[in-house]
Amino acid sequence: MPLYVYQTFEIKQEKFKEAVENLQELKKYRNENYHHIVDILLPIVGEDYTYALLATYDGLAEMELQNKKMYDDDKYLELVSSFFLENVVQGSMKTMVYRSMNDNKEQQGKKEE
Repeated sequence: MPLYVYQTFEIKQEKFKEAVENLQELKKYRNENYHHIVDILLPIVGEDYTYALLATYDGLAEMELQNKKMYDDDKYLELVSSFFLENVVQGSMKTMVYRSMNDNKEQQGKKEE
C-alpha cells in the first residue's frame, strides 16, 4: 500500500533562484539513488513562496529503509542540509504522512473479474 510524505516549506525570497536549483538537484538525486519517487509541487494560488515535496514509497517499512539509507549518505546530507539551512524560512516546514485507502470489497471483486 503506497505511503505519501508531503512536506511544505517557505522559500526565502532573497534565495529563490538558488533554492529552486538546489531543490531540483535534491529531487534528481533522490529519484536516481533511492527506491521512491519525489515530486516538487509549485504553488499556483495561495502563498507564493510555499513549495512542497511529495515522496511516494511502497509502504512504511520502505520509507524507513530509504530514510536510513539517505541519512547514511554524506552527499545527500550535504544537499539536504544546504537546502534547508540556507534557503528555507526557519520554522516553516510541515510534514504530513498519508497512505492510500484500501478499496472496499465490492470494488476489489470488480477488479478481479
